[in-house]
Amino acid sequence: MSVPHRIRYVLAWHHDLCRRIARMLHRAVERHLRAWARDHGLVDPRGGGVAVIQRFGGSVNLHVHVHALVLDGVFARTTAGALRFHAAPAPSAADVANILSAIVSAVRRLLARHGLNDGEGTAADPFAEATPLLAGWAAASVRGLAASGVSAQQPYRLSARHEAAEATPVPRACQARWEGFDLHAGVRVPAGHRDRLERLCRYAVRPPLADARLRRTPSGDVAVQLRTRWGDGTTHVAFSPSAFLTRLAVLIPRPRVNLLLYHGVLALRAAWRTEIVPHAPGSATSNMPDESSSAGSVSSPSRGWRWADLMRRVFALDVLACPRCGGRLRLIAVFESSDTTARILRHLQLPTEVPPPAPARAPPRKDDWAA
Repeated sequence: MSVPHRIRYVLAWHHDLCRRIARMLHRAVERHLRAWARDHGLVDPRGGGVAVIQRFGGSVNLHVHVHALVLDGVFARTTAGALRFHAAPAPSAADVANILSAIVSAVRRLLARHGLNDGEGTAADPFAEATPLLAGWAAASVRGLAASGVSAQQPYRLSARHEAAEATPVPRACQARWEGFDLHAGVRVPAGHRDRLERLCRYAVRPPLADARLRRTPSGDVAVQLRTRWGDGTTHVAFSPSAFLTRLAVLIPRPRVNLLLYHGVLALRAAWRTEIVPHAPGSATSNMPDESSSAGSVSSPSRGWRWADLMRRVFALDVLACPRCGGRLRLIAVFESSDTTARILRHLQLPTEVPPPAPARAPPRKDDWAA
């Protein structure tokens, strides 16, 4: 779900409001599914989902929006007391429009309670008062401008235009737009297609930019390839190096901010979660070979992936492969005594003392940003 330009800046720094809007989205969808379930005679139906708050757009701009992975159905108990999943039909365009209207009304009431008046109010902006330079960069990024230092904000330069005629936007199914809000629900993964579900999850939690989309222009600027060609034929946007860094700076969320939210039966403390997402001993790693332990040993029960498996799965980096012979590394022993560790290092003629850390550089001065 996307929000209007005039409130994206507000949500970029009011993360509590952004999390509330994500919960509003889940609750609106769950109300729709519960109404369908009650019409079919289900008692106490419950849904769930996962919301990912993204802060970036395709042109490395500050674009706060929500990706919601929602169960396309509800769980309900049978007469025997067991939980059963009831799949709901795909939503229609009218269903998406009704859900969006409920979300928009709730968002407007939320902003009004905080004195924001849909992002155009006169309420004080503590972020702009504390860090006016970063706030100016964020406002420029939301408006599609490039800001560098304290110079005037100039539109970013477009490059590599396509020579063909302008493309006509094709309306997507199950999409509703109203007063700047946009809700799209046309992506659905059938049951059993775990590979498609994984691709969808990877898309929702992807980083803002890939190295393959960056290149340097002959003039020294940074050109970013767009994931999708714009309607006017633009395939790249170019920034000066300083303007590109300002774009990246405003995409970084504040510390200790959770951008991944669980809702309904998938929430951490949901009463039905243990029945829906069971964690039997070793179930999370039963299909993964235990390459870090010696032969014949039994892996300890774990509710998550091992570190080596995560590195191979996420970064395609096999940390247990020997860089010299290509064999498999395995854990032999763990030394917790510093004296034992020091004796081993001295035997191997390796340093036993940790070198002192390098001194931290001085903070940047205001004159450096102006330069």
